[in-house]
Amino acid sequence: MSQNKSETGGELKARDGFTSSFGVLAATLGSAVGLGNIWKFPYLTGTNGGAGFLVVYVLATLVVGLPVMISEIMLGRKAKRDAVTSLVKLAPAGQPWWLVGAFGVLAAFLIMAFYSEVAAWVFAYIFKAIGGEILSRDPKVTSDAFAALISDPVQSLLWQWLVLALIGGILLLGVSKGIEAVTKKLMPLLFVLLVVIGARSLMLPGASQGLAFLFAPDFSKISAAVVLTAMGLAFFKLSIGMGTMITYGSYFRDDQDIPLTTFRVMCADLFVSLLAGIAIFPAVFAFGFQPAAGPSLLFITIPAVFASMPLGHFFMVVFFVLTAIAATGAMLSILEVPVSVLSERFGISRVKSTVINLLLLALVGSACALSNSLTAEFKIFGMTMFDLFDFVTSNVLMPLGGICLCLFTAWVWGYDRFRAALSNEGALNNERVLKPLFFVLRYVSPLLILYVMLKGLKII
Repeated sequence: MSQNKSETGGELKARDGFTSSFGVLAATLGSAVGLGNIWKFPYLTGTNGGAGFLVVYVLATLVVGLPVMISEIMLGRKAKRDAVTSLVKLAPAGQPWWLVGAFGVLAAFLIMAFYSEVAAWVFAYIFKAIGGEILSRDPKVTSDAFAALISDPVQSLLWQWLVLALIGGILLLGVSKGIEAVTKKLMPLLFVLLVVIGARSLMLPGASQGLAFLFAPDFSKISAAVVLTAMGLAFFKLSIGMGTMITYGSYFRDDQDIPLTTFRVMCADLFVSLLAGIAIFPAVFAFGFQPAAGPSLLFITIPAVFASMPLGHFFMVVFFVLTAIAATGAMLSILEVPVSVLSERFGISRVKSTVINLLLLALVGSACALSNSLTAEFKIFGMTMFDLFDFVTSNVLMPLGGICLCLFTAWVWGYDRFRAALSNEGALNNERVLKPLFFVLRYVSPLLILYVMLKGLKII
């Protein structure tokens, strides 16, 4: 732990942080692996043509996602502060790079507003699974159950608020006893169960059609909008461009190999996404569901898989419990961004900072929770508040944050400091990796992100 001066002049208490290398990996992976893998990746793959989208997504993760993630964690560890103060501390005096951190905080807050509602569906489904009401191969039964949940304003709000209270309780325990302890114990269980479900899904009649959809690309379906969606998903799933990895980087140990850790996180993240795809798409085709069903895809197909397997009722309950755990790991990292800013930058206690954020999220998030019921007809640019928050964060705020972080790292900070930080002040002999990585950050990633973003938004 380290002692830091507050930017407002006071002395901060000894700073919490991750206590072990495995804890670092588990917490970072817990941030990256969440509903983005199990919920968002399958439905976006389904609505954007299948395997072709997968190829673009993998390329976006390698060329854009990984370099930006490394950069964010590096800056956070160097500054040992929150997402805003880190950039204040590292930038030349008078330059407003702190705005990049501020927009990241905004992105994190808006993501939590709609993400907490998706997590609410998952937590509600634990109890639906226990009751057995969704254990069916009939698409109408599972579709009607999901529609009944999201169209009920009381259930939508109640479950969202319960989820926010749970996340707040864990954050109040701190970094090592809260975030690290939870993710280190529970993340491995999710991997195991996804493998089990995927194996069962592959045994279903017609599973080969689902595999073809997921792994046989049709590049005629790729457009600028599809590429932008894939890049937005890469940012969303790796938790970059929203201040999360700067914040988590500030809790990294000084001897942690950042490039190696982030590469492992990226590989595990891709692996979990593929497992989720293998679990879902064979079932989609086997039971006659539509791959382009959208955000409801997870909730109408997974119950059908369990209904077709021995001990399906038990495993369905366990699956939604572990999916809730995955959602919890991601939400911890997202909410930690505004909590740490209020706590460290403005000197507010961690308890008060957490409560303030939870109350604001309960208010703003309710607009997303009610998007399928009371406020379904209220739309901006043809989108409900749920869809608007998702679109603005994934397609505007996070890509812009990624561009700015690339520019700051490569053009303002420079190669010497970049090399020193990522080699752990010369302790690691990794310059063969750092030189091409720096080149990508300086020229390839920012130009590629900018072009894809402008093209996808139909500005050029």
